[in-house]
Amino acid sequence: MRFFSNEVLKKLYKPRRNSHKGENGKLLVIGGSELFHAASMWALEVASKIVDMVFYSSVSVNEEIVKKQKERFNDGIVVPEGKLEEYIEEADCALIGPGMERGSLTRRQVNELVKKYKSKKWVIDGGALQEMDVGVIPRGAILTPHKKEFEGLLKKAGGDMSVGEFAKKYKCVVLLKGVKDEVCNEKGCVMVEGGNAGMTKGGTGDVLAGVVAALNCKNDSFLAAQAGSYINKVAGDSLHKRVGIYFNASDLVSEVPRVMKKLLFF
Repeated sequence: MRFFSNEVLKKLYKPRRNSHKGENGKLLVIGGSELFHAASMWALEVASKIVDMVFYSSVSVNEEIVKKQKERFNDGIVVPEGKLEEYIEEADCALIGPGMERGSLTRRQVNELVKKYKSKKWVIDGGALQEMDVGVIPRGAILTPHKKEFEGLLKKAGGDMSVGEFAKKYKCVVLLKGVKDEVCNEKGCVMVEGGNAGMTKGGTGDVLAGVVAALNCKNDSFLAAQAGSYINKVAGDSLHKRVGIYFNASDLVSEVPRVMKKLLFF
């Protein structure tokens, strides 16, 4: 088992000084529900600090929330009804699942979309991860389960496998969240250390998903998953130095850009 080295961060894409809007990543976020309003918002907000454009598709109640918060979500575009597939094609990467409720509607939407757009870069999280059939996992997709969600994937797969074995069988990237994150692809695994008890708060996983998906827009999946895990943990540890465990997902969203500046522009 290898451990993550921050030397890996040197491989991350960095925008050119003379680049134009849209060249540095376009992310589509599909998520949210009437029950879980905030989850997709955390992913949206942190991603909008990293890539040029974030497109958002959700239930109508969440779309109204985004419209009302334009002053802090300046680059976000709410996907018009019936236009989702157009934005899937335009986006460099699609994140699906933050705040999505479990059930037949989510199951149908997730399985249909990832199967139809199997060549798209996908980050599959939350409710989408819990409802997705393992047989439709796109090659190179990033899955971001916690322990129980991974156990659910293994049950669907019909066998007891390690994270590395699962990633190899389904030709995907798995970011297993925990005290130490385990990130695996077909070729091997990397352990990412860091984090603290403050990161057990609801929403910190949605922030992680947003960071990983934003990085995946301009980087390969294995690099994006490793770097996203590390950045998220460093942001949590940075907050811990100032306020102990007394921070939330919104605090983490604000801290991510600060640590990215320190980590990527040394």
